[in-house]
Amino acid sequence: MKRSHFVAGIILLILFLDQALKIWVKLNMALGDSFEMFGLSWFQIHFTENPGMAFGIEFGGSYGKLALSLFRIFVVIFIAYFLYKLVKKQAGFLLLACISLIFAGAVGNILDSVFYGVLFSDSGSFHAPRVAEFMPADGGYAPALYGKVVDMLYFPLFTGTWPDWVPWVGGKFFMFFQPIFNIADTAISCGVFMAIIFYRRFQRELEPENEITGIKAKDAAESESTVSLNDSPESQYVDEEE
Repeated sequence: MKRSHFVAGIILLILFLDQALKIWVKLNMALGDSFEMFGLSWFQIHFTENPGMAFGIEFGGSYGKLALSLFRIFVVIFIAYFLYKLVKKQAGFLLLACISLIFAGAVGNILDSVFYGVLFSDSGSFHAPRVAEFMPADGGYAPALYGKVVDMLYFPLFTGTWPDWVPWVGGKFFMFFQPIFNIADTAISCGVFMAIIFYRRFQRELEPENEITGIKAKDAAESESTVSLNDSPESQYVDEEE
């Protein structure tokens, strides 16, 4: 399989799944609506929106939202260029998959920020929720770059109460896992997790190569060190005695 096809396949699959689920949720659920998947209480679709970062983290009001959207676009352009260079360099499929997941996830959330405010009506608030419309006659709920990111994946795996001896939170209720996120967030998290797990392997792949010999810089340095050791006066003295 060509590396370019492999990368394009991952990106298109993530974007399709992410946007298809977001659009369905936006057009069929009111803000705060939820239902269980496969009858499992710990796997729910719970519709919420956030104007900020992944997992519902917010960032600095309207100006922060604009700065975040522009920063995301800049990062995506950089990742796209980096991914292009990796494909040309014939990088390994695991590294390409890692960067493709991060890229696709970032693009998926950027699409929400750039277009959703223009294309959809407001989903209301948790006190007055309503199902959004596509291309409403009165226009969307926000200008470009100010759209909210749609989140829906919710995994409240278990709940409990902190032991009384735990500082600051003793006796308080807790839930694991509480954040609500989307497929794009999942793709980014998986890509970052892969980057951490396979850091050393990816580092070796990304080491620069000599344009003439194709030997990696680290290997060349080790070879030069060996040669210089063998050519040292001490080694020549030993050879003469033998």
